[in-house]
Amino acid sequence: MSEPQSCFHCGLPVPPNTHLPIHYEQREEPACCAGCQAVAQSIIDAGLGSYYHNRTAAAEKAALPPDEVLAQLKLYDLPEVQAEFVEVLPENEKEAMLMLGGITCAACVWLVEQRLLRCTGISKAELNYSTQRARVRWDDSRLQLSDILSLIQKTGYTAAPYDAQKLEAQAQKERKKMLIRLAVAGLASMQTMMFALPTYLYSDIEPQYLTILHWGGFLMVLPAILYSAQPFFIGALRDLRNRRTGMDTPVAIAILLTFVAGISALVSNAGQGMYFESIAMFVFFLLAGRFMEQSARHKAGDAAERLVKLVPAFCHKIIDLDNEQSEEFPVVSLKTGDAVVVRAGETVPVDGVVLRGDSEINEAMLTGESLPVAKSAGCRVTAGTLNLSGPLIVQAEQVGSQTRLAHIVKLLDRALSQKPRLAELAERYASGFTLSLLVLAVPTFLAWWYWADAGKALWITVSLLVITCPCALSLATPAALAASTGRLAGLGILIARGHALESLAQVTDAVFDKTGTLTQGKLSVRQFANLSAQNGKSSLHDNDCIAVAHLLEQHSEHPMAKAVLAYRPPQDGMQPAIQIAQKTGKTGHGISAQITLHGHTQTWAIGKPEFVAQIAGKQPALLQELARQGSLVALGNEQGFQAAFVLQDETKPDAAAILQQLVRCGITLHILSGDNQAAVSQLADELGITHYRAAATPEDKLAYVQQLQADGKRVLMLGDGINDAPVLAAADVSVAVAGSADVARDGADVVLLNEDFSALPVMLAQAARTRRIIRQNLIWATVYNLLVVPLAVLGYVTPWIAAIGMSASSLMVVWNALRLRKYSGLKLQ
Repeated sequence: MSEPQSCFHCGLPVPPNTHLPIHYEQREEPACCAGCQAVAQSIIDAGLGSYYHNRTAAAEKAALPPDEVLAQLKLYDLPEVQAEFVEVLPENEKEAMLMLGGITCAACVWLVEQRLLRCTGISKAELNYSTQRARVRWDDSRLQLSDILSLIQKTGYTAAPYDAQKLEAQAQKERKKMLIRLAVAGLASMQTMMFALPTYLYSDIEPQYLTILHWGGFLMVLPAILYSAQPFFIGALRDLRNRRTGMDTPVAIAILLTFVAGISALVSNAGQGMYFESIAMFVFFLLAGRFMEQSARHKAGDAAERLVKLVPAFCHKIIDLDNEQSEEFPVVSLKTGDAVVVRAGETVPVDGVVLRGDSEINEAMLTGESLPVAKSAGCRVTAGTLNLSGPLIVQAEQVGSQTRLAHIVKLLDRALSQKPRLAELAERYASGFTLSLLVLAVPTFLAWWYWADAGKALWITVSLLVITCPCALSLATPAALAASTGRLAGLGILIARGHALESLAQVTDAVFDKTGTLTQGKLSVRQFANLSAQNGKSSLHDNDCIAVAHLLEQHSEHPMAKAVLAYRPPQDGMQPAIQIAQKTGKTGHGISAQITLHGHTQTWAIGKPEFVAQIAGKQPALLQELARQGSLVALGNEQGFQAAFVLQDETKPDAAAILQQLVRCGITLHILSGDNQAAVSQLADELGITHYRAAATPEDKLAYVQQLQADGKRVLMLGDGINDAPVLAAADVSVAVAGSADVARDGADVVLLNEDFSALPVMLAQAARTRRIIRQNLIWATVYNLLVVPLAVLGYVTPWIAAIGMSASSLMVVWNALRLRKYSGLKLQ
């Protein structure tokens, strides 16, 4: 009679007389039901058949969603439902954060991600295996959210709007299950030791009593084998299906070998030793180590989850602003323009502006600044910060996924989903080491069996397999990086990409933009000069020149443009009649347009003197003299240069001291600025920086950094403007402040939430300390294996000592990494 077939998709037995073929790689594979057949065939037909080579866990029994489930999914297409968790983007795009279910391994994540990305209308799908979250962006004119959810369900998984509380409940459930397994293993180890202890104390036990003791040990160890050790067996099966060797492979082999040897000895009445007590203790110590390791790793990498939980679920929405009447209202249903009252001790639910009230806000959870910040009418507040004293009435400007806090969570999600190069190398080495270990176990067993003591061959081989398991090696890098990322997030330094910490520790040169980084970034007009009289033609009134400048600079976000827009002449006069058309701009240079002033239409330009000279002609001598006094914005038309604005910007008070810390650390400093030569050279002399480039366009900045890299330098770039985006992308490590332009902030590797580059030395010091911790962990893991391999081969290690040794080595690297979370007073060395 032939053995029953197993379903190709889910692994369950195929019922008799069932023929549901799955066509895969020019052969037919069996399916147990129509659901599995449909799911598997849809995966293969979509070009994703390699999933069945890559998956590391058996899929659950699949079933197509019934019609009523599909109908329920349609409810997620309603705008009022989507308002709670979907972000509306330009050009018909939407983005949602989903919580996945049924994910058991990395191959599941790969499959779901590939299915989503290959679906027409989906432009982005980012899945984080550690947090079980997926961020999906799609074109709402081509695809509905219910279609995405249905696609995931048809693939064999579930998806729902992300809920931090449900995810936390799921994590707690897994933690309880692990504790139960640990408790069962602990009880089993105590009971088996109770039966084994007499065999250690007495050597003359009568055979009938010895048999009772051995059978008692066998019965007591069964719960540990059949229940507590399940995670190791499941992990080993995943490794086997994926054709690789992982951390659970040697452990599972060791447990099975010892258990089989114990049963063999039990059946043949082989004497005193039966191994059962070693198995139970072995499983207990391994589970205890894994439980503590997971708890430590959760503490090291929970920065994103802590931030998600900062925003409250409910708030007090104002329903009558005049009488300040409020009602309890869900935060997810708030809209831009709504007013809320934030009482003392409550958390601010939105990004907005204070309409009424005076209080102090604790922003430490976002910026790392420990001192409270005074807030009154007109001040801005951020979601997730804590109101300390009086009530504030706040009008919402950004709600839900638009808030600054939500953006920070997105960046952290992206950083945690990326795997640094060191971690990949360590995992690759650990996998090879495990395979070598399995190969070494064979001659070790044979050598002891034939040439030494055959009775010790098994437990020596088991000890070798267990004590040398390279868990510590695999944990050395990711544990340190997760701990350091969480620590820096608490200080207001957001590591937005996984490689940033590794690259920061190797920086040789730091390049700074001038305005807004080394200076306050709040330019003001120091002097206004009317140059129209020097043209030999009719002169213009000051108000005419200023009105034209305002019209050209309107809608611009550049700091120089804002300074010009803010300037008002000492004596206001009549505002001229003025019109504008055909406005064009050149990034980093200036703006030109057709201006109609007093009935005459001409081409005007504002910006750098060189840019304006293309329209206005030769620069007057006075203009060159003004350029030596500070940053210069010129205004001109076809008749010549008409006016000039001399701008000033104060240097940040702590800039010199911070830069000197970097110099003492051996870092070479550079300034790259689009400002004029006089302003940049003056600032460079003030700060003691010898390498600088003035009047630099975005292309010039990019070429400058690329030349440094060509010379073998590792470059850090700190900028905050739109024109800094290309050079930030090219630098080895890019840093932006939270108030930067969106394109600069989103492309940066590190974001400074407190909008002050004084955190830069702290960040570099933490990166250097992280590198030292990683080296310590890697050295410890390597030295540990070099020491214990010969000890295990020579027979000096028993299985239960091996379990303790392996767990202790893993815990040591994690606890060493956790020192990065509690370290304070960081200084560059």
